[in-house]
Amino acid sequence: MENKRPVDMLRIETEELAKSFIDEQIKSIKEQVKDKKVLLALSGGVDSSVVAALLIKAIGKQLVCVHVNHGLLRKGEPEQVIEVFKNQMDANLIYVDASDRFLDKLKGVNEPEEKRKVIGKEFIRVFEEEARKLENISFLAQGTIYPDILESGPVKAHHNVGGLPEDLKFELVEPLKFLFKDEVRVVGKTLGLPDNMVYRQPFPGPGLGVRCLGAITRDRLEALRESDAILREEFAISGLSKKVWQYFTIIPDFKSTGIKDDKRSYEWPVIIRAVNTRDAMTAEIEEIPFSILKKITDRITKEVKGVNRVLYDLTPKPTGTIEWE
Repeated sequence: MENKRPVDMLRIETEELAKSFIDEQIKSIKEQVKDKKVLLALSGGVDSSVVAALLIKAIGKQLVCVHVNHGLLRKGEPEQVIEVFKNQMDANLIYVDASDRFLDKLKGVNEPEEKRKVIGKEFIRVFEEEARKLENISFLAQGTIYPDILESGPVKAHHNVGGLPEDLKFELVEPLKFLFKDEVRVVGKTLGLPDNMVYRQPFPGPGLGVRCLGAITRDRLEALRESDAILREEFAISGLSKKVWQYFTIIPDFKSTGIKDDKRSYEWPVIIRAVNTRDAMTAEIEEIPFSILKKITDRITKEVKGVNRVLYDLTPKPTGTIEWE
């Protein structure tokens, strides 16, 4: 079967095997693409970043990367994509800041699945608009990996490009489609991508949109982005970033009474979520030393505008899910 991993394929666990895989894929990509151009939606996630690095190595400027900033990325992520791919790898990168467009569409939308649909549909529209501006694009590259094929078929739906109009007639390029996530990371590391990109923790397709609970507002979204950055920074300093599978902050759509500068405040709480899991089907709560939680709380309440409380979610999966929405 075309989408079945070869039974004799070795697991890529070493740099040597990764180099061999990269060489094979470069040859295969060149044979498939020849002198044509390839389009890639570069999110900055592990899979799309590794595909981008691999294609740059294989075909250089024939690859056109489109990075759409929908305003729901974590602090510093769009800047990192530009720095790594445009400045360091000299990629043919188109950066689209569509933040206002997405946030305007999301105004007043509070149901989680509806938020996902709005974000997904708008992403396809933006990506289609950029694709139609380009000439002589024959291929669409995707960061499909083997679990995507096993779970959801040959098109990686959460990349949001599976819904492009048929008249664009792109042929798919999917060099990672027989790899598992840990193998993708080995390949990315071998290609020279930075650790904080290769070992990036899982991040939902709708981004911070499903962590800014209820209808998204710009001020609450900014508080979420800043609190998340503080959490990630403190986890990195303490070494917890290497022990915890996924960690992030959430801001619900309600406020509580507090005291700031000897005055009554009425502001949002920030909820911390930190879990470990093997398969994401179940998840256990990571025990965070109280001294670290206290430091994180102190920083968030002092540095993040509009926040007066920090809570720690102790709920495993089940009964909770990993994300709140």
